[in-house]
Amino acid sequence: MDVILKEDVPTLGSRGDVVKVADGYGRNYLLPRKLAIEATRSNRAVIEQMKQASLRRAARDKAEAEVQAKLLEAVSLSFTRKAGEKDQLFGSVTSGDIATALEAKGYNIDRRKIHLDEPLKHIGEFKVPIRLYKDVNATIKVLVDKEPQTEGEE
Repeated sequence: MDVILKEDVPTLGSRGDVVKVADGYGRNYLLPRKLAIEATRSNRAVIEQMKQASLRRAARDKAEAEVQAKLLEAVSLSFTRKAGEKDQLFGSVTSGDIATALEAKGYNIDRRKIHLDEPLKHIGEFKVPIRLYKDVNATIKVLVDKEPQTEGEE
């Protein structure tokens, strides 16, 4: 039996592949779980159209991500935090903080796309990578300053 996979199936193939499987496996496992459809002529045409639409959508998303990456390269964020001796922060600047600051500047970036190996815990200037799409990355500049001390502190 020939089937067209609707989802990735381990050890069998990936979405859109036409594979030959045993009749029982196809009828009793793949088809009832909606993991595949029978490979008829009309289904092959539908799958081909879905692949083309997926390729067009991916190309559009990548182009949008490249435009956004160019805009983000010019962005510089500044944070002020309380710090102790040796410029160690009493907290940290996290990817969530960076996402919130970007949103305030009009960029809607999910915090999971901001790649910090660990939160920023020192004063200084940092280059923070953001993964916008599969092969599209941007780097923003993050400046962490020491909060000025008031008279009573020390």
